Amino acid sequence: MGRATRIDFNASPRPTLGVEWEVVLVDRRTRDLSSSAAEVLTALELPDHANGPRVTKELLRNTLEIVTGVCDTVAEATEDLTTSLAEIRRVTDALGLDVMCSGTHPFGVFDNQLVSDDPRYAELLERTQWWGRQLLIWGVHVHVGVDSVHKVLPILNSLLNHYPHLQALSASSPYWAGHDTGFASNRSQMFQQLPTAGLPFQFATWAQFEGYVEDMLVTGVIDGLSDVRWDVRPSPKLGTIEVRVCDGTPTLRELRALTALVHCLVVHLDGELEAGRELPTMPPWHVQENKWRSARYGLDAEIIVDAAGRERLVTDDLDDWLTRLEPVARRLRCEEELRLVAEVPRVGASYQRQRAAFDAARRAGAENPLVGVVDSLVEEMRTG
Repeated sequence: MGRATRIDFNASPRPTLGVEWEVVLVDRRTRDLSSSAAEVLTALELPDHANGPRVTKELLRNTLEIVTGVCDTVAEATEDLTTSLAEIRRVTDALGLDVMCSGTHPFGVFDNQLVSDDPRYAELLERTQWWGRQLLIWGVHVHVGVDSVHKVLPILNSLLNHYPHLQALSASSPYWAGHDTGFASNRSQMFQQLPTAGLPFQFATWAQFEGYVEDMLVTGVIDGLSDVRWDVRPSPKLGTIEVRVCDGTPTLRELRALTALVHCLVVHLDGELEAGRELPTMPPWHVQENKWRSARYGLDAEIIVDAAGRERLVTDDLDDWLTRLEPVARRLRCEEELRLVAEVPRVGASYQRQRAAFDAARRAGAENPLVGVVDSLVEEMRTG
């Protein structure tokens, strides 16, 4: 490993919270994707946060990213997102557009999409070619503040034990370009094809992480730290751990639940470190297998739960964790939101609801039942 690049971690004095929610524009008549983000952004009248814009462009012009400010609670983040979404709707309603969110669009194809005008996006597509052109995918990113650089990698490594829980709960991408893939989360499988995307390496020290970044810079794999697109990654500038596991979340109710779960998990692991306890981890091959199982089977996945290879149904293990995290949720004032997590298996995750909507539309004789899936996603996002 080469000479390490120094990466300063701007530690957060408290476990702050930030959310990035990618939402999609669809034509109200055809239900296909609409490359209208530039027009919507021009018409928005939201003031920027002190730390940046509330709504930003993304790789494709069918996408808007709603960004919260630095929040202390899930409720505060929710209020922020609600305000931004309402302003987006004010504009999109007038333009004949609807807003939805899921890991993929049921029948959209990349060749019909416009790319946002940005040199970084153009370079990404030039380098990654066919795989880069398949990035018709959307997700949710949750940042949690960490007060010491020495905690970042231990927490990150231990969070990977919870990867399948988060992916199974949020899985919302069963369809790809008009086909049922058989996966609960096809998005996760597509995104990991990019260089530096997918599961993170499990470094033991911050110096090892710095050495990795130096090697990637020297060999031209990345131009900057933002090009490290791991599913869970440090965000040194913000002083956070950024959890990027989740598929795009169709409803604010589910987003509240997932945000609370991530917040509680990070703070729980931080507390274990403060108490002098070593955090549990699993070998990378267990973590990789769990990612595949939860992507394929969703809430029906039988996952590996410890380094000894013990297995459990993901929902059974999740139930135990929700009980274990209750005291943390009280401290973080997100008890109500954490309780919402248990609703997802009861009512069905998005991938299950989308397949049910497809079946209902087909039984009703729809020419293209996937339009019915889009209808259901649009309605879910509007009504919550």
